Parts: sequence; structure tokens; C-alpha cells
Amino acid sequence: MTIEVSYHETVSKLQEFAQFARGPFDRPEWYALLEQGGMEPIIAVARSRHRIAVLPLMAAEDGLTSLVNWFSFTWRPLGRGDELVDEILATMAKDLRNRASAITLAPLPDEDGSASRLEQAFRKSGWAVIREQCDENHVLHVEGRSFAEYWAYRPGQMRTTLKRKAKKVDVEILTRFDERAWEDYRIVYRNSWKPAEERADILEAFARMEGAAGRIRLGIARAEGGPVAAQFWTVENGTAYIHKLAHTEAAKPLSAGTTLSAALFKHAIDVDGVELIDLGTGSDGYKRDWMETVRPRYKLECYDWRNPRSWKRIAKAAARRLARGNSQR
Repeated sequence: MTIEVSYHETVSKLQEFAQFARGPFDRPEWYALLEQGGMEPIIAVARSRHRIAVLPLMAAEDGLTSLVNWFSFTWRPLGRGDELVDEILATMAKDLRNRASAITLAPLPDEDGSASRLEQAFRKSGWAVIREQCDENHVLHVEGRSFAEYWAYRPGQMRTTLKRKAKKVDVEILTRFDERAWEDYRIVYRNSWKPAEERADILEAFARMEGAAGRIRLGIARAEGGPVAAQFWTVENGTAYIHKLAHTEAAKPLSAGTTLSAALFKHAIDVDGVELIDLGTGSDGYKRDWMETVRPRYKLECYDWRNPRSWKRIAKAAARRLARGNSQR
């Protein structure tokens, strides 16, 4: 089987592979936002007569890494997942040794086999690969339930809180981008416990893009006319993605965040009819109250052991992994 590998320094090449997108962070439009935000892409493409595989990468201080920013829930190769693609990925991984001696890939899911497929491909092609869990992803499989059926099994304290305090705030859910609502979102975020947004411009551009496509779900809770909680969701292909949520510290006694979350869950389940709700990455304790499944996210550190520059990195990575394992005993 003849396999050709090529590299492209613009994400415009990804338009050719838009059919492989399975979520918001696979789409060419998302990668275009990252490029417009100043990131310098290196799009690796390997193709045979019947299959294609694409790795959206960018330069890193010590080699190459996944083309992501911290809003990204996942990163994965684009293309079909089967044995023919495995051979293509291995050929690409081998060719990448000509461009970098170290490659870091994250955050990788493995419920679709992405992490294992890439790990196997890089190992087969002569890379030393260190695989570690780098994060976790909390999700809810709706499984045909109504919101009322889902809510009946939430912790008693949550249900009591909503019953007592739901009427203390007014909730608005928009399915389009709205300038006033987005300004309310910014006000809430500035007055919340969360640090200042990193690259808020990219987030806003993403929100506008999702609004234009009809995928946005922007929720605002107000008390006495002022915004006290805000959440930014998107919905597509049967999945609701929760990108951002915050409430003001001053309004914490109102439990506005709980009320707004319940309203958005109800909308996603009963109106949008989603099959999955994805709360993104992070191990915050409150996520376990709302979600029912935790999925790992992985990082692959790949080193070309034939290159002397990699030896010290491999030793450091192995020592770090050993120390982490000992600390968990």
C-alpha cells in the first residue's frame, strides 16, 4: 500500500476533512480560530488510496504538540478508525521523526480508541512513548430519561436547594448569540471566583460562531435585574457541551448557579433531546453531583530514542512517572 505524507502550515487544509469532525474541537472552524489567535499550525496528513489520517499539530518549545488551547475538551486524529488507518498513522509517525525528536499529544480520549491507536502507531514506528492520564471528563448519558426522571436521582441537598431558591432568580436561555447577554456573561465572570479568562477573544469568537450556526445555548440568571450567574453551552449531534459556567460571589446565597444549571439541563434534555451532556475536563467535586460517568483523558509523550537529544528527556519522563507511581501507593 502506497502512503504519502505531507505537511501544511495553514488550517485551511482541514476543510478537506470536515466530514471527520465529531464535535466542536474537531471542526476546521475551531482550528481556524486558533490560527487567527496567533497559533502556528503544522497539519500532518497521511493518505493511501482508500484511507486518510490527519494530525493537527503546532510547534512547541521542545518539538511538536497538539494544536489546542485550554478551552479544548479533547484532541484526536481526524479520519476513520480502523486497521487501514492504523498503518497510515504508523507511517506518519515514522515520517514525523524527520521533523521533531519529541511530540506531545493531549488531551486524548480513549472511549473511541484514539489514545491507544496513537500510542500503538508511535511505538510501532520507533518512538519511546510514555502514556499518562492528564485529566478527566465528566459526562451524563441521558439514556432516554426526561429531566424529571434524571432530577429525581440527584443528591437530596441539590433538589432541596432548587425547590427553596429557584424563584429568587429569573432565568433566560438564548439559542442565538446576543450582545447584551454576552456582556452579562462577562460581568458575572469578572465578579466570580474564577481567574481572568485566558484568550477571552477566542472564546467570544467561538461563541459567535456557534450562535450563527444555531448551536449556542447561553443561559443568564438575574436577581433584581442584574446578572448573577451565566453559562455557555453548545448542542450538536445529540450532545450538549458545557463550556463555561460562573456565578458572582455576592450572589452565592441565592444558589443562582444551581438554578441556572437545572434550567439548562432541562432544556438540553427535554427540548433539545440530547443523548449526552459533556461537562468538559477537570476534577471539581460539584461535577460528580450533576454527572454520572467519568472518562479519563490521556497525554502521550513521544520521544525519538535514536536522537541523543531525547535521552535526557526520556530519563526525566520515566523518573517523573516512577515518582508519581510511588506517591500513589
